[in-house]
Amino acid sequence: MSFDPEILRKQFPILKREVNNRSLVYFDNAATTQKPRIVLDRLIRYYENENSNIHRGAHFLSSQATEAYEQARKTIQHYINARHYHEVIFTRGTTEAINLVADSFSQKFLKGGDEILISAMEHHANIVPWQMACERHQATLKVIPMKPDGTLDMDGFEKLLNQRTKLVAVTHVSNALGTINPVKEIIKTAHLQNVPVLIDGAQATPHMAVDVQDLDCDFYCFSGHKMYGPMGVGVLYGKEALLNEMPPWQGGGEMISSVSFSKTTYNDLPFKFEAGTPNVADVLGMETAILFLQETGLGKIAAHEKELVGYIIDRLKQMDNIRFIGEARERSAVVSFIFNDIHPYDTGTILDKLGIAVRTGHHCAQPIMTYFNIPGTVRVSFAAYNTKEEIDVLMNGLSTVRDMFG
Repeated sequence: MSFDPEILRKQFPILKREVNNRSLVYFDNAATTQKPRIVLDRLIRYYENENSNIHRGAHFLSSQATEAYEQARKTIQHYINARHYHEVIFTRGTTEAINLVADSFSQKFLKGGDEILISAMEHHANIVPWQMACERHQATLKVIPMKPDGTLDMDGFEKLLNQRTKLVAVTHVSNALGTINPVKEIIKTAHLQNVPVLIDGAQATPHMAVDVQDLDCDFYCFSGHKMYGPMGVGVLYGKEALLNEMPPWQGGGEMISSVSFSKTTYNDLPFKFEAGTPNVADVLGMETAILFLQETGLGKIAAHEKELVGYIIDRLKQMDNIRFIGEARERSAVVSFIFNDIHPYDTGTILDKLGIAVRTGHHCAQPIMTYFNIPGTVRVSFAAYNTKEEIDVLMNGLSTVRDMFG
């Protein structure tokens, strides 16, 4: 069947909303996607019919909820093609997954004089945890440079790799620029020097198939809410051997095998890294979102989003005084730009009055804005339910902005 965003839109209740007496045009999908009815219904069904704490109860509801929760883990294992289901660790999102690795991996493997490599285009969530880890262990954070077109300097990356490098942490897709990084090449190059690699996949999983075995990454992190699922839930994938060597991140129920006042024995994977009562409903909602993506077809979604990106770039090029920020040929469903003579915040505020939701500012990527010497950008980010007609509405809104500022 051909892909029809108009039919798809009917599955998203919020898209029927009006904002400021105008039909909502939602272009802030890199921040969070809207949720289809099937995901909302799954959350309600859990709380109405299955609500129970898992793994610990002998009664029917606990068994039912446990079975559903662990089936969700297997669904995600197959979705990212992890070798083992216990390599899938549930977290509150990408940020928590990165913090888990930054703390636990560093306890085991990082010492004074060592180095961690990140890139110049990272989200703050893939910067700050590594700064904190380096401060704790007297290590050094090194930054892979970026080129003016918003792509990574791969020669610079290779020059930074050395015997002191203990881990490379890079984003799969830049949330501020849309750049798709050559992560498979980065991983291969790092592994030649036996350096493990963490990939921040928050902006990749909604738009492309991810095969962690094919990539050969050591860690991969992503969030449910950016891929049509609930907020407050995400995944850390880690290779079994590394996860087994790393100490637990948090202590409490579930992550233990036995406890006495003299000694605690930790649980096996994945439970060693899942202390406390888990977010069962939202894990099931994330699984449902993944099933929604599979049924809709990631390839069809990617082709549709690519068409939207090409369309908006062509339209923006027809406007005066527009500057694109990030012009990589390999890019995802994000377009960032500014009017050279209008502050991004002013642009976003006026568009909001017209019912158009875009993101303005530094997008939790302040070093990128410093590199381009700008206060921020206007970021338009697409999802499967966006249309060319919505882009036309946006362009009319930008013309209004242009007219208001002369």
